[in-house]
Amino acid sequence: MRRQVIYSSSRRPAASAGSDAARPDDPGQAKPTADPAPRFASLRVRLAKHAGVLRFLAGVAVALVVVAVYLWQQPPPGLSQEHVDAAVLRTLETKALPARAGKAVEAIRPSVVRVRGFVEVAPSKRAQKPKAKRPPSAPAQGDNGKQPEDDGVPEGMEEMGVGSGVVVIDDGTILTNLHVINGTKLIKVTFHDGSESIAHVVSIHPENDLAVIKAQTIPDDLPAATLGSAGRLKPGDDVVVVGFPFGIGPSVSVGVVSGLNREFRSPKGERILTRLIQFDAAANPGNSGGPLVTLQGDVVGIVTAILNPTESGTFIGIGFAVTIGAAGRAAGMHPF
Repeated sequence: MRRQVIYSSSRRPAASAGSDAARPDDPGQAKPTADPAPRFASLRVRLAKHAGVLRFLAGVAVALVVVAVYLWQQPPPGLSQEHVDAAVLRTLETKALPARAGKAVEAIRPSVVRVRGFVEVAPSKRAQKPKAKRPPSAPAQGDNGKQPEDDGVPEGMEEMGVGSGVVVIDDGTILTNLHVINGTKLIKVTFHDGSESIAHVVSIHPENDLAVIKAQTIPDDLPAATLGSAGRLKPGDDVVVVGFPFGIGPSVSVGVVSGLNREFRSPKGERILTRLIQFDAAANPGNSGGPLVTLQGDVVGIVTAILNPTESGTFIGIGFAVTIGAAGRAAGMHPF
């Protein structure tokens, strides 16, 4: 009698054609892998739901980049003339402007020296001759609050005159006028710090009324003046004169270049000086040999003469200076 076949309610995967049915406990049978398609499908669905938000965020990012690039390429806003005028006016109201000649004086003053020449005098004549008096306009005290020097005259000598000079080499080489030291037996120079030294003549140049002298002892860190070029001067340019008028100083006066390539004959008619700078900054006896300076502090000339038709010998508005080119050649330096 045949047995009745009993079928199981569980389903088995169909075997491929031409092969035996796979058994679950068959160790050689590969296990089935999960299909990735449903995952990507789910991701696409989620992205589709938020597509609007993503497009909005992308648009915002692009807009920010465009604005940043635009601002980076744009120049800073320019100042209007009204802004500039207001700033200048505010500065003028709140701050005092420096003096025009202040920079020049600060630069040149340490290099300016007082030059005194002495001559031998017989004791009898020295006793009879009264001591020279200062002009009425001279102050009772010097710039540093000390009594001006009226002594320091070597025994047996007398002060012939006072002039000015300017240090052109920091070893104590000084330019001055020939008429300041001509005929003297002894020369003494006083530096900006008050120290004194005997000086000797290095060379003289009568054609330009110039003399080169050198101090025996000098202060520490003695500065030499900065020499400029007179070839750049034009009538109307501002200039400064620094020196020792009537022995007072150093004194400062300010003016302009009045003319160029002037000629001047000394009152005694000894020589004619040529190619001079004419200026109107106040200069008086004692300024001779001092520097004529630009507002930048560059020496462009050596004060050598003043013109006054009267016998007073004081300044009336016309002064003359030897160009620094001629002075530089006198000192053995290259033209400027």
